[in-house]
Amino acid sequence: MQAENVTIGLVQMACDEEPSVNRLKASQNISDAAEQGAKIICLQELFATRYFCQVEEYAPFSHAETVPGPSTEHFQRLAADHEVVIVASLFEKRSRGLYYNTAAVIDADGTYLGKYRKTHIPDDPGFYEKFYFTPGDLGYRVFETRYAAIGVLICWDQWFPEAARLTALKGAEILFYPTAIGWASSETSETVRQAQLDAWATVQKAHAIANGVYVVAVNRVGTEGNLCFWGNSFISDPFGRITARAGERSEQVVVEECDLGRIDYYRTHWPFLRDRRIGTYGELQHRFLD
Repeated sequence: MQAENVTIGLVQMACDEEPSVNRLKASQNISDAAEQGAKIICLQELFATRYFCQVEEYAPFSHAETVPGPSTEHFQRLAADHEVVIVASLFEKRSRGLYYNTAAVIDADGTYLGKYRKTHIPDDPGFYEKFYFTPGDLGYRVFETRYAAIGVLICWDQWFPEAARLTALKGAEILFYPTAIGWASSETSETVRQAQLDAWATVQKAHAIANGVYVVAVNRVGTEGNLCFWGNSFISDPFGRITARAGERSEQVVVEECDLGRIDYYRTHWPFLRDRRIGTYGELQHRFLD
């Protein structure tokens, strides 16, 4: 089996109240990851601001920007300088009153390849995203970068196997999940906290196994309002083994080499794609089967 190595970088950050501080920190961390050999570098969800979706307020809309726009232009220059692919999660303003949770993908020569808009939008205590974001309308996308074919999904998308499956079926070799997830500060039970963290990692490792792809989850750290973000950004190989993981509380740049040649190995030894009975899945179009 011929190795097809690509080195991935994860940027796990705590966020400041000032967006310019976060953008500078993200840029410095991207440069750090590139110096360590990373070729595809992913930032966490909504890295430029604190996680404002804990409450329903109008002021955060002022942080939104066009995509492409000022941030993508900045990362295009940075990507070209370091010859790296960058996945940047941004608060997108499409038009007056129309906003998305969006990830932009920049290729290693600085080319803007396009964007993915978050499809699944949560509305739970501490995660009132439906107030801010319209559900994505671009479908599940794969971006042919210099180093690999990648799919990008965002946070709440990570709980839905259908999103991972469809992105993998379109040719993604690596699924990236920019993320902002944590515990409620009022949740003090270590048993409950560990169970929630385990569930989050397990469902994503299952996507890796079921689709025979690498999965990369990039979370934030720190306490913001009533949320304590749990970090633990990780890379899973196509057999669900975590090959690199960040800590729970620390800001970290994680760099790990992945062998894309292993995808064919796992898919031939565990041929889930071969054995799918696609004619039997039509009922998935229904919300629920009574």
